[in-house]
Amino acid sequence: MRGTVRKVSLSLLAVLALALLIAGVLSWGGSIPSVQAAPPAAGVSAPLAQKPDNTNCLVCHNRDEQIHQFPNGDTMSITVDELVYDQSKHANLACTTCHSNIASYPHPDNTAGSAREYTLQYKTACSNCHPGQTEDIADSAHANLPEDQKANAPTCADCHNPHTQTDIVTDENGDPVAAERPRIAATCTKCHAGIVDEYSNSVHGAALFEESNPDVPACNDCHGVHKISQARAVEFRLNSPQLCATCHVREDIMSKYNLSTDVMDTYVSDFHGTTVTLFSKERSGEDTNKPVCYDCHGVHNIVDTNDPEKGIALKENMLASCKRCHPDATENFSASWMSHYIASPEKFPLVYYVNLFYMIFIPVVLGGMGLFVLSDILFKLGITGRKNRAAERAETPTKE
Repeated sequence: MRGTVRKVSLSLLAVLALALLIAGVLSWGGSIPSVQAAPPAAGVSAPLAQKPDNTNCLVCHNRDEQIHQFPNGDTMSITVDELVYDQSKHANLACTTCHSNIASYPHPDNTAGSAREYTLQYKTACSNCHPGQTEDIADSAHANLPEDQKANAPTCADCHNPHTQTDIVTDENGDPVAAERPRIAATCTKCHAGIVDEYSNSVHGAALFEESNPDVPACNDCHGVHKISQARAVEFRLNSPQLCATCHVREDIMSKYNLSTDVMDTYVSDFHGTTVTLFSKERSGEDTNKPVCYDCHGVHNIVDTNDPEKGIALKENMLASCKRCHPDATENFSASWMSHYIASPEKFPLVYYVNLFYMIFIPVVLGGMGLFVLSDILFKLGITGRKNRAAERAETPTKE
């Protein structure tokens, strides 16, 4: 009896060992379980216990320096650092959530002939979890590039590495906070290196990169994030004064740098701004040859107005800017410009006191003339009234 029980036990152990062996072989060379994790709620990171098990994928892809070469010679790293991925925004997603066509090993053949073709294969993968951003991108300058350039238009993965992207800190409006601006500019430089170089040497860029100044605008503040506007469009040009005014009318920012907050008022009240404002309302969608902010100050290469070489606060530099539209401008042509300041005892006192004189003189003179005219009218009305009453008495017969 004991011998029979022993034989049965050994048989069961043998069967169990064989099953474990088969399971081990299948886990390496057979089907990889496809774990589909539900998309996380926005801004919510799943607890560690709820994170999917990507072990089967990371057995290979966690190895260092793995490079895939495409038929055209392009190369792409296929290494995914498990520790970095675990700290990323997508840590609570299974690999197969995005790589839905890969559920086994060996992987199915990929037809991409280049690294770019491979990236474009995942162009729409992000829309499953990010429909709002996808909709914005569809109406952006990047998405509306000419047909011959659309292959080079950035996709989500070009700006956000899906395996390393961490949380982007936003404010109550959903916009990236100031601390995110250097990282955003570094992202844009992948395609716009020349422009970012110009920007980095400007008064805005130098303050951002060298001082981490939260007051200066970065790429996204002027161009947007996902719904990037076309900078060469007429609408962008006509709306650029309002865009610049977003920061330059704020007393809490401008007071730090001793800059005027009257930029918008002074611009709109002069000939240039008045014309641009009226033109944009009367002929919406049409361009105008009247200057907007960046025609005088520059676009990405804006410098301090007091810069001795390029600052337009200096008379010689200002005249050079004026001559772009007014080639016959003389040396004193730009002398009347008050640098967007409204005259005050501190700024342009001569203009201020002349204005003050006329503000008093004109009402006094016109008011005196008005009183003189009014008194003359009343006097003449009085004489006329007395004459009419005398005539009425003369015509009325007296009683005997």
